[in-house]
Amino acid sequence: MDRQKQRMTLTAAAMLVPLLAACGSEKADGGSASVDAGKPVTGLRWNVDSVTADGTTHRAPTGAHVTIDRGRTEGSFGCNTFGAEATVDGDRIRLGKTMATEMACENKPMAFEETLARALSDQELKARVDGDRLTLTTEKGDTVRLTKAEDAPLAGTKWTVTTPRAGDRAHLTFDEKKGTVAGSLGCNKVNAKATVRDGHITLGPPATTRMMCEDSLMADEKKLLRLFDGTAEYRVDHQTLTLTSENGTNVRAVAGR
Repeated sequence: MDRQKQRMTLTAAAMLVPLLAACGSEKADGGSASVDAGKPVTGLRWNVDSVTADGTTHRAPTGAHVTIDRGRTEGSFGCNTFGAEATVDGDRIRLGKTMATEMACENKPMAFEETLARALSDQELKARVDGDRLTLTTEKGDTVRLTKAEDAPLAGTKWTVTTPRAGDRAHLTFDEKKGTVAGSLGCNKVNAKATVRDGHITLGPPATTRMMCEDSLMADEKKLLRLFDGTAEYRVDHQTLTLTSENGTNVRAVAGR
């Protein structure tokens, strides 16, 4: 694919994103909107399963998803990430402003984006929610099918710390049966008692190794250590864990990185 064609394809795919994301987005005045009464789609992550265009079904690449919250949409098409504003009028979806990356990926991700763009760009969509499934349909009958994503479990998931950075080397894993947490602070290993109850985690004093690393890693370790020997509020939002301790320490981590 030459550069000009790539840009045309990605532009078309970018135009499509708000159409997907607008479904169930909140109205411009801040009032909530949903496709069907009692079946909201905002505040959820929807994984794109497939697109059916001209009678042929194309499976989505891993990672393609849409998240809608407070009139803002973000997500990934499997290759390119996006952000957009969007609105919804009943079960009819209309396009809003869009910003998307322009990365080129190999084979299926790019082919899927191109197919999705051809099938749905510059069209009005009808949306339907059925349990944990969301279906978007064009006027000529092409469809995009999505499934509500489940949150990653707190226990048993390797949570890679993203804030503070710690060079992507810091991670924590909670063991509910043993009542412990273990992992790395970015340089040194750590383990401690961990009791989970009612949206909070009480962490015991940390036991760590005593290696010395570069200054930036050691500085991040000190920040992470402030989580221990105290209680932190926790929240899991799909693949993201946020920990906020009573002393003001805030840590974000992602699942499976």
